Amino acid sequence: MSVTSPHGFVAAGVACGIKASGALDLALVATAGGRPVPAAAVFTRNRVSAAPVDVSRAHISATDGRAAAVVLNSGNANAATGAGGVEAAERMCAVTADGIGCSSSEVLVCSTGLIGIPLPIDVVEAGIPKAAAALAADGGGDAAEAIRTTDTVRKEVVVPGDGYLIGGMAKGAAMLAPNMATMLAVLTTDAAVDGAALRSALALAVEGTFNAITIDGCTSTNDTVIVLAGGGGAAPDSVAFTRALRDACASLAEQMVRDAEGATKFVRVRVKGAASDAEARRAARKVAESQLVKCSWYGEDPYWGRILSEIGTAGVHVDPDTVVVSYGDTVVAAACVAVDHDRHAVAAHMAGPEIEITADLGLGTGDATILSADLTHGYVDENMGTS
Repeated sequence: MSVTSPHGFVAAGVACGIKASGALDLALVATAGGRPVPAAAVFTRNRVSAAPVDVSRAHISATDGRAAAVVLNSGNANAATGAGGVEAAERMCAVTADGIGCSSSEVLVCSTGLIGIPLPIDVVEAGIPKAAAALAADGGGDAAEAIRTTDTVRKEVVVPGDGYLIGGMAKGAAMLAPNMATMLAVLTTDAAVDGAALRSALALAVEGTFNAITIDGCTSTNDTVIVLAGGGGAAPDSVAFTRALRDACASLAEQMVRDAEGATKFVRVRVKGAASDAEARRAARKVAESQLVKCSWYGEDPYWGRILSEIGTAGVHVDPDTVVVSYGDTVVAAACVAVDHDRHAVAAHMAGPEIEITADLGLGTGDATILSADLTHGYVDENMGTS
């Protein structure tokens, strides 16, 4: 499973020296031969966007949605680095373009790591030719490894379509919040789709996947999802292609939440019976981002009162007399009152690695699920400092 599974793509991951450990920290994904192809991207909504985000936005606009490569580094976000950061991101694109034989504007760039620290562009510039020389059809695994920061495992996916494949890689373990997550993702496909269709499919795919996860409610400066379409395979039905792309994004999103910093529980928060899907999403997100609720998951405590309290402040239509809360398959509260239930079944559910919580508002057909994780000592330890 890798970003190079679709025909016509190559990748590499090398150590250029950003990470003091000597671990892989520079990745390159490119079309075979450096040929520009239709590309689409979705970026962070954080108004303090990182230099690579700004440069990639400009490049994909200048080429009218075409790209030949994506260069990515880990260990340094190149965010809050001023004009020097923009220059460094542009240099990454220029050196990559020289290495694969395309124009600089046909290269997109991503960075992930610590914010506010200048990118050591000298070591990155020295590393990019090494990555370009190492490009191979079996290089997807190294590329996925090279973009890890606090991720404990690399994240990859392949989804088959009718005469085409979609492959992808991602990183993300914290600052995961809707709109999007602290994450980078690069997807490739050999499907024959044009730029407009690719943009439409990606927008729809992201909404129900990367925009439906949260670890801590924090939205990063660097979030980027990119998809490149090589065109060597079949011309797909648009609905089927969008579904396949969504499946790929959904797999990567779930892998990120399962690998959340310090997490011991993978949690699905579902709100149904809301006045609309939008209100269901808002309520589910409010529950999933509550520190009180997340601590109760860690403590394996089915404290349904916290669920109700968060829904009541989500700014959605709620009638306390119609709300039903369940842990797993067991209803624990209805109409804001505890109900008799199998406490052993609930305790067993809370003790497992996966928790499912459902709040039925009983008002309409709105339905949404947010993926999240518990808040643990491990998360605090990971985020107490920058060293």
